[in-house]
Amino acid sequence: MTKYGQFCPVALGAEIFAERWTPLILRELLAGGRRFSDIHHGVPRMSRNLLAQRLVSLERSGIIDKCAVPGRRGCEYQLTEAGRALGAVVDALGTWGYRWASKDLTEEHLDPDFLMWALRRMVRREEIPAKRMVALFRFRREAKRQYWLVLKQPDVDLCLLDPGFDVDVEVHAETEVLARVCLGQLQLLQAVKAGGIALSGAPRHRRALCECLGVTRFAGAPTA
Repeated sequence: MTKYGQFCPVALGAEIFAERWTPLILRELLAGGRRFSDIHHGVPRMSRNLLAQRLVSLERSGIIDKCAVPGRRGCEYQLTEAGRALGAVVDALGTWGYRWASKDLTEEHLDPDFLMWALRRMVRREEIPAKRMVALFRFRREAKRQYWLVLKQPDVDLCLLDPGFDVDVEVHAETEVLARVCLGQLQLLQAVKAGGIALSGAPRHRRALCECLGVTRFAGAPTA
């Protein structure tokens, strides 16, 4: 780095923020992720070893604190004041990405694991039923992957293994179609009518699921 770069605020900030994967890790922390496994769910294509390295780097930079959890094994990660201040940067990046890049989804963007983790975060918690409802998600081109979304006020759980509850509604979807529903580019009922998503189950459960599923908070931003 040049002498100018060493004292340029943009360069100093980029040295921390612009490292690969770091903005996505910060996104998960800003969204409430605290445990290592929670953060990793949001960056499924990142190796666990690399995530551990990035978390150490962020701790050394004063962006996060690593804290023991009383009465529990392991630790949690919490944003410092400096880390929380990066929320505006992450929001700006999300707004830019939604406006300029969200129309051109590629296979690289359509990882079912990440999509389901994002969908879990977008659930409208005020619409979650008081009685437990279980939705089983399957993707047409990913036959081996199944996801159980367990909804019971006030909690939302995403399971990769059968939790043992009766399934109330099943969702069979094209990955890209469900992604565009989550982006707010396509209404769920429109996707069902077009055949990109199929819902099966009692009508009341299908309606309840439609009411619960939300969209990204960037959906209100204009697209180019």
